[in-house]
Amino acid sequence: MISNNIDFILLLSIFLLGALLSLIFRRNDRLANYCANGLAIIGSIWGIVLALRHITNGYYTNLSLEIPALRVLSFSIRIDNLSAFFIFIISLITLFASIYAIGYVQHYYKKYCIGTLGFFYNIFILGMLLVVSSSNAVLFLVAWEVMSVASYFLVIYDNNNPKNVKAGLVYLVMTHVATAFIIILFLILFKFTGSFDFEIIKLTQATIPAYIKDIVFVLALIGFGTKAGIIPVHIWLPSAHPAAPSHVSALMSGVMIKTGIFMMIRMFLDILQPVPVWWGYTVLIIGVISSLLGVILALTEHDIKRLLAYHSIENIGIIMLGIGSSLIFSSMNLNSFALVGLIAALFHTLNHAVFKSLLFLCAGSVINKTNTSNMAEYGGIIKYMPLTALFFLVGSMAISALPPFNGFYSEWITFQSLFQGIAVTDITTKILFSLSAGGLAFTGGFALMCFVKVFGITFLARPRSIKINKVKESSFSMLIGMGGFAIISLIFGVYSSFIVKTIKQIVVDMTVFRENVDTNAINLTNSININNNFADVSGIWVFLALSIALVSTVFVFKFIINRKQKIVTGETWDCGTDLTPRMEITSTAFASSMIRILRRVVGPIVTKEVKFDKDNLKYFPKSIQFDFKINDIYGKYIYKPITDSVSWISLLVKRIQGGNTNIYIMYILLVLLIALILLL
Repeated sequence: MISNNIDFILLLSIFLLGALLSLIFRRNDRLANYCANGLAIIGSIWGIVLALRHITNGYYTNLSLEIPALRVLSFSIRIDNLSAFFIFIISLITLFASIYAIGYVQHYYKKYCIGTLGFFYNIFILGMLLVVSSSNAVLFLVAWEVMSVASYFLVIYDNNNPKNVKAGLVYLVMTHVATAFIIILFLILFKFTGSFDFEIIKLTQATIPAYIKDIVFVLALIGFGTKAGIIPVHIWLPSAHPAAPSHVSALMSGVMIKTGIFMMIRMFLDILQPVPVWWGYTVLIIGVISSLLGVILALTEHDIKRLLAYHSIENIGIIMLGIGSSLIFSSMNLNSFALVGLIAALFHTLNHAVFKSLLFLCAGSVINKTNTSNMAEYGGIIKYMPLTALFFLVGSMAISALPPFNGFYSEWITFQSLFQGIAVTDITTKILFSLSAGGLAFTGGFALMCFVKVFGITFLARPRSIKINKVKESSFSMLIGMGGFAIISLIFGVYSSFIVKTIKQIVVDMTVFRENVDTNAINLTNSININNNFADVSGIWVFLALSIALVSTVFVFKFIINRKQKIVTGETWDCGTDLTPRMEITSTAFASSMIRILRRVVGPIVTKEVKFDKDNLKYFPKSIQFDFKINDIYGKYIYKPITDSVSWISLLVKRIQGGNTNIYIMYILLVLLIALILLL
């Protein structure tokens, strides 16, 4: 069924209006803030409505603008179920991020231009919407560039910090290197299909030779994988995400990197079907490596936003596990099992967008109040920011895959997909699926360990800095943004059965699943069953049980534990010494044992600083300080040789610039001579 095209045009117009009004009122910080984020809120609500209408009613949106003289450069938009699903994710995250931003952006007043922030924020969202709805390579590349450039200016928004400017430069270089691979990809497809239109490419892809498809796969994996942040093309992500304002970090980590996932799904499981099995092997291996190394690197971090950025790499790896298993099954014509793998990938894409955005907003609230992102200076914040601590705890449980929150269910379905691979494939593939399942299990354990560290070091124990005593709870709009994500994390977990069924309707529409898929044979688990009627109402009972548990907890705390009684306090005896924050465990100490075990993987650099008193007594040090830093093996062994080679070539090329006009004329004549020889 074709939907009203005006709906999508209106959606884009709202964000465009928000961008323009932000610039018009840029001299008034308050008005620019409300225009930018207010219209973003309105646009996101409209985007949610539009996406749900498409998914539930089976609508399709088709828009096209053809240039008669240049038919190959026509612009076309097509919103199918998969596009609508990603529009829903973009709109959902934008809604609560923008509510949060109304309060968060106020600390930039009189420091930076709020109108500029609002302009690029709305253009960034508009670019992402166009990326997931474009049905033509030319329009897609334009939208991809709009998204990338707008996000670059958001990364360097706080340009008084040189680290942010450097992070933005690395991001800009990496995203344009990725764009170069994507352009080559589309040019190759155009050569063999004669079109930039995705639908035509899909219909004529059988004419593409197998080795050309393999080249396209590698180009797509590098190009879209760089944006997604898979290892080893992830180096921009840990620095760019922390540099951006926190509500932008939520969008970049929660949504923008998923545009790479969207295009990999579109290319591998929709346009280029059928695919060889080694594509699935490759994606599965990358998923295992990214998930494991991402969470291990997060364990070593002391900067709370960099830590969350590394967890984005981990969760992208988990999503890649679902995509990889789906590719393997589809290449073996086991499409029912391939369906489960893709459902797992899309469900985790949705869940990660929610709980990672929640964590970034909570981290932004803490940084905003403490003026530091170093966890070593936190401690005891739960006493001053109890609601923020509660919301961060919800996000920590969700990302650690603890029930009843949403992260548990999508990871469980991913396990089910991997277990099916162990059960029904040949011995080589069984081994790969077994290793992948083991890697996912280790990833979950490390994630739980990491967030025990983060929550404990940040919110519990005693303050490690006197500035913590001045911390106050976040503003109302910031709490609404965080609380909305926390509630959604619970709802998506409790009603996971409904979410799974909805995602099944989305993926069945794709090329690989339109035929030969026995969806009635799929049984994920007894608790999450696509066809289990009891699952339709199980969420109600779980939600009721949680409500009763919450009310009971409040009752016990209010009327039993905290009832009026005589309270006696006294000093804790600790062998005659005073309790100080220095006696608390630090993030370095918490992770040091695991880092030592994994030292051959992460290559830690250990620094030790010992301070003695004025008498310099050898056996009585005044303080001992340890620090762990991770050796950047990717920069050292991959990117540094590349940059050194480019610099060397640049120096050689520089020598031809002698400044003599006669020499330049000679160069022109030589080029013309070579061109004539080639033409002959």
